[in-house]
Amino acid sequence: MISIKNIHKSYVMGQNSLHVLKGIDLDIEQGEMISIMGASGSGKSTLLNILGILDNYDEGEYNLNGTKIKKLNERKAAQMRNRMLGFVFQSFNLVSFKNAMENVALPLYYQNVPRKKRNAIAMEYLERMGLKEWAHHLPNELSGGQKQRVAIARALITNPKVILADEPTGALDSVTSLEVIDLLHEINKTGITVIIVTHELDIAQRTRRTVRITDGMITEIIIN
Repeated sequence: MISIKNIHKSYVMGQNSLHVLKGIDLDIEQGEMISIMGASGSGKSTLLNILGILDNYDEGEYNLNGTKIKKLNERKAAQMRNRMLGFVFQSFNLVSFKNAMENVALPLYYQNVPRKKRNAIAMEYLERMGLKEWAHHLPNELSGGQKQRVAIARALITNPKVILADEPTGALDSVTSLEVIDLLHEINKTGITVIIVTHELDIAQRTRRTVRITDGMITEIIIN
């Protein structure tokens, strides 16, 4: 599903260059659930941004479901993201003035799905998340766990092949965190590849493999 070989990434900062990723090699199978761990500044979020086609890399090769990803223009990158990828973030990234149903339906708006149809599909996904009664509530009327389930429904609505979750439990209490991870496990059982960046060891241990990154390099891969 995902194959990256010798990935390097640097950022120019004034007169200096910061070498963030230093030759990353990683293969992720279709339907696998893995976690990526590392200290702040280790490069794990940069790696996730490259996997999510949100950032380019300088050197190496990235293949996603048989397609080489390299310096796509924004239109092609957006099309690939919309077709292949779903995103879940620590801060939920919900649109504050749209209700839960409208937030979930948003990716279908960009696919030019008619409003009535996309809202009906969004309601189906909210029902799967146990949030049907909250469909017309704004994000500020939802708990952290409810917001994250809305975000997961939004990530799933385009039938992605891969879910990329960046600290999905970082803003949640321990009980709600376990509920979210259980939900991601259920999603993974349907054949969707799930990649989780986390600081939390107990979350990482519930994935098939844990990839540890230190100073821009993979230093350990643990089979859980």
